Amino acid sequence: MSRRTVSRREALSTAGAAAAVLASPPLLGSTNRKPNVIVVLADDLGYGDLRSYGGRVIKTPELDRMAREGARLTSFYASANLCTPSRAGLLTGRYPIRTGLAKDVIFSDSNSGLPLSEITIPELLKPDYRSALIGKWHLGHISPYWPPTVHGFDEFFGLPYSHDMKPLALYDQRAPGVELTSEDVVLAKLSERFFDRAHRFVEENAKNPFFLLLALTAPHLPLDPHPNHAGHSAAADYGDVVEEVDAQMGRLLGKLRKLGIDRDTLVLFTSDNGPWLVGSSGPLRDRKGGGGWEGGYRVPLIAHMPGKVRAGLVSDAIAMNFDILPTIAAMANIRLPAGVAIDGRDLSKVLSRNAPSPHDELILFNNEDVSAVRTDRWKCVVRAYYREYDWEIVKEGYPLLFDVKADPSEIYSVATKYPDVMKAMMARVARAKSDFAPLHARPPSPN
Repeated sequence: MSRRTVSRREALSTAGAAAAVLASPPLLGSTNRKPNVIVVLADDLGYGDLRSYGGRVIKTPELDRMAREGARLTSFYASANLCTPSRAGLLTGRYPIRTGLAKDVIFSDSNSGLPLSEITIPELLKPDYRSALIGKWHLGHISPYWPPTVHGFDEFFGLPYSHDMKPLALYDQRAPGVELTSEDVVLAKLSERFFDRAHRFVEENAKNPFFLLLALTAPHLPLDPHPNHAGHSAAADYGDVVEEVDAQMGRLLGKLRKLGIDRDTLVLFTSDNGPWLVGSSGPLRDRKGGGGWEGGYRVPLIAHMPGKVRAGLVSDAIAMNFDILPTIAAMANIRLPAGVAIDGRDLSKVLSRNAPSPHDELILFNNEDVSAVRTDRWKCVVRAYYREYDWEIVKEGYPLLFDVKADPSEIYSVATKYPDVMKAMMARVARAKSDFAPLHARPPSPN
């Protein structure tokens, strides 16, 4: 076989590619050590509440620093526009309709919960990881769904549901089968207690891989700022509460540095859905629970892991909170569960090398109904609320197509300008409806 002559251009190209690889952060989980993972989940924090996402009222210097030192995703979605289904999606890597929890939220008198047949992140990570849930559960507070330790967590310290629901008590459990003890909740000190317990868990498990879901109740209403932060923010009580979360995030990252495990720990900061009655959805339309519009679903996602997550990376790759499970699995070199439909995808290359999204599309559900489909550039909205109606817009002859790259506020439909795109997007909607219709726990919502 003859030897092929390599041109100078090819040689330079090859050398340049090699240099680029050497200059890029290594892929997440590319070392032998299994990484620690901390997911900090705010409650009802808006897309526009952080300075790094365009906020101008609330001061968030620690989260802004976290974004500068790590990666910031600008097209990241919660898997639902409400609390319970969004948390189910995050923990299982699946659209919430697959878990039976897509409809509304769990209330204090509800008897539903996350099925034990679902494989959660902590269950997937066993036996290599020790896992804890600190904060809000909201995925079932009666047997067999309660306590969270039946879903793989080794420790639980927190609340059974939102802090605006009664009766409310703080629970502490460190092993299955141990009787839960409860105490009164002091709302103003709740975030501080959750972070303090998180520090304790990290310290106790610093030498071995751990997974921590720190599920805050802030800034969900009602608001009762910590005395050290009350009256400081121009955004009043809401801003005071967010600024406390920001300060506590600085403490947590500092704790990891002090323990010497910051480079071994992936920290993700996000929200369970958009803002409720207060808070900012930034340039996005509508809020928590609001049909198919961006403001209910699109949330911040900041990732931090020095040496692994590319510092200063800003990506508009479409992603969703159900991607967290397969991303952790890839980092830990753990196979996804066989025979389970996992909707999430591994984001490790997005975070380390600014790769394109692994998703061709994302489906936005309002309860169990398909309300919108998002691709990289386009979004088709087919369902929204109008007065007392859950309105299937497209059946009334109002097809809505938005170029979300140019118009993130979803102000002007371009359906008539791009009829071929609209046709293709409606085909996606029809396919999604057909695929998920058999999973409806209840009949589809009437118009």
